This record gives sequence, C-alpha cells and structure tokens, in this order.
Amino acid sequence: MEGADDPWAFDATTGYWQDVAEPGTRLPTAPPYRRSYPARLPDGRHLVLPLRAVPGKPDACVASQIANQASFAVIDVLAGHMVEAARRFVVDVVVGLQTLGLALAPVVAQGLGFKRFVPFGYSRKYWYLDTLSEPVRSLTTPGCGKLLYCDPNQAPLLRGRRVLLVDDAVSTGQTMVSALALLERCGAEVAAVVVAMKQGAAWRERLGESAGRVIDVLAVFESPRMRKVAGGWAPVA
Repeated sequence: MEGADDPWAFDATTGYWQDVAEPGTRLPTAPPYRRSYPARLPDGRHLVLPLRAVPGKPDACVASQIANQASFAVIDVLAGHMVEAARRFVVDVVVGLQTLGLALAPVVAQGLGFKRFVPFGYSRKYWYLDTLSEPVRSLTTPGCGKLLYCDPNQAPLLRGRRVLLVDDAVSTGQTMVSALALLERCGAEVAAVVVAMKQGAAWRERLGESAGRVIDVLAVFESPRMRKVAGGWAPVA
C-alpha cells in the first residue's frame, strides 16, 4: 500500500511478511504508517504486516495477517506463543476454524501434546448434516450464504469435552460467534479461544452477548484498525 491516496495499491508481502523482525531492526515506530504495521510480539520482536483497504470504506484499512500465506517460520513463532498462552487451561481437544485457522490449529494442537485436532470447515461433503452447521460471515468474506460445518464423524470427539478454539484472528467476532454456536450444538464446552491476532474491539461486545458468559480470548498480538490521515494511516483512537 503506497499511502492514504491509493489504498488498493497492494504490494507483494514476500519481501517483508515472511520472517519475524529481531530487536534492533529498523521499523516504523509511529504513525502515519504507509505500507505496513509492526505488530509487537510477546518476546519483544515484531511481525511486520501489510496494510490492506477495507471494502466499501475508503478511509479505513487494517493490518493483514493471512496465515496460509505466511512462512513456516512465522507460523512456528505464532503457534508457539499461542501454545504458551493456552497452557493454563484444561483442554481435551483443539478445534480449528477454516480457512486461515487451519494453518495454525494443527501446530498448536501438536504443541499442546495432542495427536490430532478437529477442523471446522465451509465445504460441505455429502454425508454432512444440516443440524451440525451454522451460518457465518466475516470481515474478509462479507457475503452471506456461507455455512460452518462439523463433520458428523468427528462430532463424537467433542461431546462433553473442553475445547480450545483456534483461529488466525478475531475482528468483528461474527465467525467466532458462529463457531461457539456450532460447538454448543456438538455438546462441547469452550475452555478458551486463542488467536494470533486481535483486531479492533468490535468482537468484544458481540462475543459477550452471544456467549452468555465470559470466554477467555487470548492473542499473540493486537492490531488496531486504521484511519486515513495526512501521509498515510493511523490507529483509530
């Protein structure tokens, strides 16, 4: 992204979003940010994320973290921090959310000592059941008509179990609410949610209203929503 005047001028991410910046690396430290945002990790390093426009909102953009485009090194670092954050919870099974959460969930599950994880997906197989599905939409895929499914062959792995729900990010909270509803259909109890990135604050109210109880949502880093300013982009206050 070249700047606030051309929010759709995407640049390839392979040059800077495939590694973690070590302390001392020269990074933009304050707004306005022009092409990227340095997200601070728990160990003091940074993950430099490309800025992307928000559809239909020319004065807004977000830092984009597309997990299935990240290098293995980035996935290992993010998943490692997610594992450490989740260790304080008693968990019986890890559930990963398609699409991007599936890049992280198997690594997190393995890091926690599990031999497998349960994926939720959008692609319906002929043996799937309508009773094990839930409508879903998200910031990156705003169109309606998509359903989140649990394979009925894997549903018994969830019944009566404490689940760690894994996704790449939580932003609006819409996908997460659908996942929580589907887990309830499966008879599971959610011990906690762990994501690589928390983005903005809209998800807090939506999750609180839908869950009916406090659910711990853990993240490796936080990424603010951005607004257009002179010379680039700045975090929304």
